[in-house]
Amino acid sequence: MTVTEDFRAARDRLLELREDYATAHAEFQWPRFEEFNFALDWFDQLAADPHRGDQPALVIVEQDGSSTRRTFKELSDRSSQLATWLRGEGVRRGDHMIIMLGNQVELWELMLAGIKLGIVMIPTTTLMGARDLQDRVERGGAAWVAVGSANIGKFAAVEGKYRLIEVGVERSNPDAKQYADSYDAGTDFTPDAPTKADETLLLYFTSGTTSRAKLVEHTHTSYPVGHLSTMYWIGLEPGDVHLNVASPGWAKHAWSNVFTPWIAEATVFIYNYDRFNAAALMEQMGREGVTSFCAPPTVWRMLIQADLTQLTTPPGKVVSAGEPLNAEVIGQVEQAWGVTIRDGFGQTESTVQIANTPAQPVKIGSMGRPLPGYDVVLVDPVTGQEANDGELCLRLDPRPVGLMKGYFGDEAKTADAFRDGYYHTGDMASRDADGVITYVGRDDDVFKSSDYRLSPFELESVLIEHPAVAEAAVVPSPDAVKLSVPKAFVVLAAGYEAGPAVAEDILRYCREHLAPFKRIRRLEFGELPKTISGKIRRVELRGTEVARHGDGPLPSGLGVEYSEEEFPNLKD
Repeated sequence: MTVTEDFRAARDRLLELREDYATAHAEFQWPRFEEFNFALDWFDQLAADPHRGDQPALVIVEQDGSSTRRTFKELSDRSSQLATWLRGEGVRRGDHMIIMLGNQVELWELMLAGIKLGIVMIPTTTLMGARDLQDRVERGGAAWVAVGSANIGKFAAVEGKYRLIEVGVERSNPDAKQYADSYDAGTDFTPDAPTKADETLLLYFTSGTTSRAKLVEHTHTSYPVGHLSTMYWIGLEPGDVHLNVASPGWAKHAWSNVFTPWIAEATVFIYNYDRFNAAALMEQMGREGVTSFCAPPTVWRMLIQADLTQLTTPPGKVVSAGEPLNAEVIGQVEQAWGVTIRDGFGQTESTVQIANTPAQPVKIGSMGRPLPGYDVVLVDPVTGQEANDGELCLRLDPRPVGLMKGYFGDEAKTADAFRDGYYHTGDMASRDADGVITYVGRDDDVFKSSDYRLSPFELESVLIEHPAVAEAAVVPSPDAVKLSVPKAFVVLAAGYEAGPAVAEDILRYCREHLAPFKRIRRLEFGELPKTISGKIRRVELRGTEVARHGDGPLPSGLGVEYSEEEFPNLKD
C-alpha cells in the first residue's frame, strides 16, 4: 500500500473504535513511515477526492461578520502556488522560517506550502516583542521571517542574517519580499526530493512557565501522524466543524487548528475577536454549526459566567486542554449543554498522551487513561521504580510516533528527558485501581507543607468553587514552623470587592472543604502573572513569597495579604 493508504487505514480503524477504548488501546499500532509529507501525501489527496475536495477545509469569521472560506481543493492549489513562489525566491528544503501571523488564511497557506517544500517552520505569536524575537532568530537559526505588515517593524531591532517576507497589502518594508507577489506564480509544484519521516518540520518554543522556554523539535511524522491520538481523544469525524480557541504561535494551535481536523477530514472554524465575548462566540458557533469545541480552562471559566443556554445547538464534542479543569466548570456545562467536557493531557513535546475519550465514563477531575499508541507509566522520583504515584513518563520501547525528536540545540536537556528508557514529562500524577490518571502538578509546582506533599491544582479546584473566585493560583509561602504553607492568589469574580470580609469568607470555605493539612493559610487579591500563551507563572508568585516571608528585602508593589491568624473565627 502507499503511505496515503497506510495512513488512512490507521485513521479509519481509530474512527471505527472511537467508542471502544479498550480495543483501540490494545490494538492500535502507529503507522511508521520512512517517508511522509502531510501536505502532499494526505491533504492534496483529500483535495483530489471528488467527495471531499469541494468541502470547506477552513472558515474564518471576523468580528464584523465578514468571512474567509477555503475548500480543500482551493487550499491545495494555493499552497502549491505559494510553494512554487517561495522556491523561486530562494527558499530551500531545510531552511528555517519564523511564521508570525494571526488567524488569517495566509497562515494555513504557509503551513501547507512549508510542509510541501520541506522547510523548518517556527510558528511565533504576534504578541512577541523584539527581545523574544531576537532569541527566536538566534536559537531557531531563522533564515526567513514571514510576518504581517502590522508587526514587521518589530524586526528593525532584531539582528541576524534572515530575509523578510511581508504578508499584507501595505508594502511597508521595501526591502522585504512581498507575499502578494506569490499570486502571480504557477500552480504546478513538484517536490525536489522525497520527505524523510525524521526530517525536522516544526520548532516550537514552550511557554516557559517555570524556566527559560525550551525549543521543541518535531518531525514530518511526530505531529502530522502523531495527532491520530488527538483525533481519537476529541472524537472528530469526517464532516465535523471544529472550533479550537488557541492563539497562533503555540503548539496547541497546530494540534487542533491544522493537523487533527484535517486528519479527520473536518472543517477548521476560526472566530476572530478583539476581546472575548461569550455571547458573540456562541452566536457564531450556532450560525456555523460547530459540532466540536476545544478551549482552555480560562475560556471555559469565562463561558460559564454567561448564559450557556443561549446556544440552542451546542456541540456534541467538547474538550479542554492546557491546564486541568475543575468539577465546577464541568458540572455547569453539563447542566446547560447536556455534554461532559473531557480533559486531555499532552505537551508541546507530544500529542495527546492521556485523555477522557468518547463514550467512556469520566471521573471528574481526572485526565483519563492513556491514548492508543502511548504506554504511560508513573515513576517514583526517589526510587526510580514504577508506582501509582509519581512522575508521568512514557515508555520508549516502542517509541511513540507522537513524541518530539528532542530539544533543538540542547543535547543535555534532551538526554535528561530521555533517560532510563523513559521520556520524562516533569508532571506528577496518580493512578487509581481502574487505571484512571489524575494530574497532581508540575514537579516544580508540587510542594511540601510540614511532611505533606501538596498539589496546587487540588487546592485551586476547591478555591474556584467559591462564587467570589474567578481564578486562583496556589504556591508555597515560607513558614518558620511548617517549612511552607499554602498561599492563594485570587482574581475576584465580577461583583465582588477585595477586602477582609471576602478574604475571610474564602478562607472559611477552604477550611470547610479541605483537610486541615491542605488548608489555604494565606490569601492575596490581584491579577495573576501569565506567560504570553496565557499560562500562570507560579514561579513568579513563589519568588514573591520567598521575598516577602524570607530573609531578603521586600519587593515593591506587594498587595495586601490576609492570613487565617487575622480572623478569630478561623484560628485552630
